[in-house]
Amino acid sequence: MADAKDVLPLTSLIEPASQDEVVEHLRQCHASATAIYPIGGGTSLDYGLPGHVPGVGLSLSKLNRVVDYPARDMTITAEAGIIMAELARTLAREGQRLPIDVAEAERATLGGMIAANFSGPRRYGFGTLRDYVIGIHAVDGNGTPFKAGGRVVKNVAGYDLCKLLTGSLGTLAVITQVTLKVRPLAESTALVACRPRDWRQAEELLAALVTSRTTPVAIELLGGAACERAPGPQAASKMLVGFEGSAAETAWQSEQLAAEWGALGIASGEIDHYPPQQAAPIWQALLDVPRGPLVIKANLPPSAVTDFMRLVLQLDAGAAVQAHAGNGIVVAGFSEFSVADAGRVLVQTLQPAAVAAGGNVVVWSCSAGELTRQATWGSLPAVNLTQAVKDRFDPKNLLNPGRFFYTARGHD
Repeated sequence: MADAKDVLPLTSLIEPASQDEVVEHLRQCHASATAIYPIGGGTSLDYGLPGHVPGVGLSLSKLNRVVDYPARDMTITAEAGIIMAELARTLAREGQRLPIDVAEAERATLGGMIAANFSGPRRYGFGTLRDYVIGIHAVDGNGTPFKAGGRVVKNVAGYDLCKLLTGSLGTLAVITQVTLKVRPLAESTALVACRPRDWRQAEELLAALVTSRTTPVAIELLGGAACERAPGPQAASKMLVGFEGSAAETAWQSEQLAAEWGALGIASGEIDHYPPQQAAPIWQALLDVPRGPLVIKANLPPSAVTDFMRLVLQLDAGAAVQAHAGNGIVVAGFSEFSVADAGRVLVQTLQPAAVAAGGNVVVWSCSAGELTRQATWGSLPAVNLTQAVKDRFDPKNLLNPGRFFYTARGHD
């Protein structure tokens, strides 16, 4: 785990070993109005605004057990501190998996993944964690335990709590236990790649996948320095399309996509096929989030992906840009950035471009210095609604105060 004291203003660190202990600690913090910083594997501590209010670090590392695993029911219940790699190994022994990509699986925890709502290339074919969380136990900022989903017939207060807590960055409640639905392991996996001549051809290839006879589980478009992570000759952009299923299915789909690309002007010598053994390390490389002094994440309509990638590279030719193109998600790591650039790069250029396309841009991490709330989160018209939810679950604003996009109240 990353040293949380280097990132968060911690006065102490506690490691409860049960939900009852989490409840007790949160009740004590609520009574004394002490800020609480939930900590999982430490892989996303730089996501969001930095914390400034001194408070207690609440590590979930000891809540790491598998509670129930009825494999025949294709569900598993585990505590929030379980490491994702260990969860994957447990499921694999029964020929099953949670088909969610994890960048640092030996560090990332289940609760942390849900709080940050991280997703990778396979999001196109399998969705996000929101689609797999069917039950949840948590403790709110008052120190009140609650649960939803699973055997519980109704959510409390009218909220879909499983979805509400996913992506909340630990600001509404501390997740302690999760029930997930799982899938069978894929028999085979394959990747097909090509190097578009220009951005226009890249857009044509993406558009053609909508009517393709194939059913990809991932559609990745790399630009700039991110192309170095894909094998083959260097190019301005690279497209990789992933398939999973039986060996016959992945082989047929790979050949079918190559034929479709050929009809669009991609020569057979420009198409690379990667069967299972060769595909595995490439899949892994695609999980690595682009790095740099500024890393942003844009959520866009898929039709706006290539224009946005081109805009990023116009601002910084050395940027590493990766798009989960089928979902309209672009992650870009800038090679150069200072806080003084924030107005020009984020507020005046990238965020307006994303909004004009029907999307938004948020800062995933910024090691160059502290940014403003607007530069970090952009324009979020639903802030009043989300603030009302925050007030309901954490009225004293003790959970991760100041780190999310809520308006300034209390500790914030």
